[in-house]
Amino acid sequence: MKVLATVSEALARSRAKSPRVLVPTMGALHKAHLELIRVARNRAGKNGEVVVSIFVNPLQFEPGSDYERYPRPNQQDEEFCRNADVDLLFRPSPAEMYADDRSVFVEETSLANTLEGKSRPGHFRGVCTVVAKLFNILAPDAAVFGEKDFQQLAIIRRMVRDLNFKIDIVGVPTVRENDGLACSSRNQYLNAEERKQATVLRRALLAASDRAKAGEKSAKVIIDLTRKMIGEAPPARIDYVDLVDAENLQQIEFVRPNSLLALAVFFGQTRLIDNILLG
Repeated sequence: MKVLATVSEALARSRAKSPRVLVPTMGALHKAHLELIRVARNRAGKNGEVVVSIFVNPLQFEPGSDYERYPRPNQQDEEFCRNADVDLLFRPSPAEMYADDRSVFVEETSLANTLEGKSRPGHFRGVCTVVAKLFNILAPDAAVFGEKDFQQLAIIRRMVRDLNFKIDIVGVPTVRENDGLACSSRNQYLNAEERKQATVLRRALLAASDRAKAGEKSAKVIIDLTRKMIGEAPPARIDYVDLVDAENLQQIEFVRPNSLLALAVFFGQTRLIDNILLG
């Protein structure tokens, strides 16, 4: 595995193999990342190249968030990638990625206004900017993203469409712990009690799905059920629970095909997200 730390190195490196498949990450790698890498390897094939980027992007952290304390286990992450048979690891510094007087950003203005975008203004401008830069620097043929961050995946697909990137975007179903909690680098922030209570998120989503399958169409009923179940977990503090159209991410009043139930909930200081498709 080759490790690159500068943009100039990455731009100068010719592709030894094709296709090249990128897995963009912020590090603190876990089994969900391993699944993304596995999918990337399958997509690349034996003659292709899997590239993992690790970059904790300051532009997508709002003021007062956990940017400074976000885990950065560089040694473990590098070993993780080696063991996963990654071909190239790109791990730049913020100074390498952003000039002090930077003044150009990439912003999506429709899908980014709901859900995470409403709670975290500017977050997706940071995401789009850094992903566009990674696409330009690393020139992948395809890139792999997890469906846990459903809104992010939708926005990246829109960016690729609207800016004519010749890159295939591959979505991977959410990887979960044995008790149903969606894998996330932020799970390690949870104390033992918070970690135990956080499993309510998946149970609430499944209960909502069961209600919808039983014929319930009202978004209000589905959302109220979800909020009630989550509220029974003592440390839980709900940021949002919304039912949206999975295509345009706008709120809807009734369950219909391609409906997405998405939520964000705090357990202590740790904010977790999850979602499920209904209809």
